[in-house]
Amino acid sequence: MAYINTSTVAGAGLLDRMANVMKSIKDSMRRRSVYNQTVAELRALSTRELTDLGISRSMITRIALEAAYGK
Repeated sequence: MAYINTSTVAGAGLLDRMANVMKSIKDSMRRRSVYNQTVAELRALSTRELTDLGISRSMITRIALEAAYGK
C-alpha cells in the first residue's frame, strides 16, 4: 500500500513538471509570435513613416525584442 502512495506522488510530480514545460513552451511561442508580428509591421512601414515615429530601420529588432520580452 505504501508503495502505491509513493508512486502516485511521483507521478503527480512528473505531470506537474510536464505541465510546466508545456506552459513554458506556449509562453515562448506566444512571445515569439509577438516579436515576429512587431518586426513585420515595422518593416512594412516606409522610411518616412518610421522617421515620423522617431524610429530608424536599425532599431526595429530592438523594439520588437522589447515588445515581446520586455526590457
